[in-house]
Amino acid sequence: MIVAVAGLCANIASAWVLSRGGGHEHNMNTRGAFLHVLGDLLGSVATIIAAIIIALTGWYAADPILSAVIGALVVYGAWSLLRESVDVLLEAAPRCMVVADVRRTMDETAGVAGVHDLHIWTVTSGLTALSAHVETDDMADWQRCVTALATKLREEFGIAHVTLQPEPSHASPDPWRHCSLDAPDDEAVCITSARAPRRAAHAGHRH
Repeated sequence: MIVAVAGLCANIASAWVLSRGGGHEHNMNTRGAFLHVLGDLLGSVATIIAAIIIALTGWYAADPILSAVIGALVVYGAWSLLRESVDVLLEAAPRCMVVADVRRTMDETAGVAGVHDLHIWTVTSGLTALSAHVETDDMADWQRCVTALATKLREEFGIAHVTLQPEPSHASPDPWRHCSLDAPDDEAVCITSARAPRRAAHAGHRH
C-alpha cells in the first residue's frame, strides 16, 4: 500500500503535466502518454483498494479481480487510440463526418456548378483537411466562391485546411474536359492524358 500511494502521487503529477493546455486532446503522442499514465494511476488506486480489502477480510482474490478490471479499461483506451491512428495512416475521413453531406453543402453554394474528386482526410487528431475540384460557370467570380466555400466548411464541418481547384463546368467546350477519378469516363481521360507524352516520345525516337 505504501508503494501504491507513492506511485499514485507520482502519476497524479504526471497526468496533471500532460493534461495542461489540452495537449492530449489534439496530439495523439501526448494522448498515448496520458493514457499510459492514467492506466498506471488506476493501477495504483486498484492496488490500494485491494490492499484495504485484503487487510480487512483476507480475501486475496480482490487483487487479481481489480487488476483485470483496470486492464480492461486500459485496453479500451488503447483501442480507441489505435483506431484513430489507423485513420490518420490511411488518410481516412473522420468517423463522425458524412462525406455526402459535405459534397451536398458545397454543391449548394452559389457559383458552384459541381464538385468532383472530393477527398477528406485526417491529418492528425482534431485537424481535418479537404481537397476538391470545383466546377464553376463564372471563373471571374471564383474568389467570392472559394471564400464562401471555405467559410461553410469551417463553420459547418470544422474543416480548416481546404485546397480547392477551380475548373470550368461540364458545359464547357471539349478541350476543357478534365480528368476525374469519380466516374469511369472521366478516369479514362486521365489515362489517355498520361499516355500521350510517352507515345509522342516513341514517335520522335522512330523518326
